[in-house]
Amino acid sequence: MRFEEQAHASGHAVVAGVDEVGRGALCGPVVAAAVVLGRGFPAEGLDDSKRLTARQREALALRIREHAASYAVGIVGHLMIDRINILRATLLAMKKAVQALPVAPDLLLIDALRLPDLAIEQLSIVKGDAQSASIAAASILAKVTRDALMLELDHEHPGYDLARNMGYGSEEHRLAIRRLGPSPIHRRSFGDVSQRWLFS
Repeated sequence: MRFEEQAHASGHAVVAGVDEVGRGALCGPVVAAAVVLGRGFPAEGLDDSKRLTARQREALALRIREHAASYAVGIVGHLMIDRINILRATLLAMKKAVQALPVAPDLLLIDALRLPDLAIEQLSIVKGDAQSASIAAASILAKVTRDALMLELDHEHPGYDLARNMGYGSEEHRLAIRRLGPSPIHRRSFGDVSQRWLFS
């Protein structure tokens, strides 16, 4: 909570951590979360979502939903990703999450990015999900939300093993795309998905 405590000490009242999941996936949405932990939140165990097991993430996500001062999620789907590119889609998902918070934050702690369209003070922290409890909480909430969506999409689009790879480019996933072609939820703007690359 070092960054959060420093922010409160400097006069910020509502500090939100922001992070995204799914930026590098070959299909499905990019999901962002914004979390205001508030003072006194039990931060033990919070970490970069990639370093936690699925069971740990689920338990921590439940704690965040029950005890955080506020939280919100922003989702941008594959069609918009293809239309505006993945970086802009990531920033849009983050902006949606921040704007959906019940109380407007006066400082954003963001993992390695800045949101140019928001007139809110921001601090970009490299590897922030491993350094800031608020960013770690956002990472966990975004990951749990996106994983649940990918489990649903696995039933709707079988054959790509989405329940296990969560849309990322595992060898089995790439082979499935070669064998079956891209599904309706694959990101056509990604080189690993485009038929020109796959079937040349």
